[in-house]
Amino acid sequence: MAAKKAEQALVEQWRDILALHARTQCELDRELHAHGLCASDFEVLDLLAGGAPADGSCAYRVQEISDRVHLSQSALSRLIGRLEKDGLVERAMCPDDRRGVRVTLTAKGRALHGAVRPVQRAVLARMLEDAG
Repeated sequence: MAAKKAEQALVEQWRDILALHARTQCELDRELHAHGLCASDFEVLDLLAGGAPADGSCAYRVQEISDRVHLSQSALSRLIGRLEKDGLVERAMCPDDRRGVRVTLTAKGRALHGAVRPVQRAVLARMLEDAG
């Protein structure tokens, strides 16, 4: 009986985490929509603005972004295409591996990220503080 209660508590804890994630994601989407972004768009901009990847370059390979933002390769490719169309990022072939594509922020993307970052951080603070 105790094992069953412990198992149920574990399942409830997991469901609470999922619910917090879903609420936070919805709130981020709602707040960022006013700036023409969704939460996934911002995550990519935030990653690109956050500094150099492990190899010290100023751009991230698409695979590196995919690993960090938890999107499928095809979903990320569409997202990057939208950001590129909006002038927020640029794609270029990797100089050391012609099969790879690198993504960098444009000046417009960096400016938008700077303007929207406080909004995203405020939502995270509010949602995660309420959960604690």
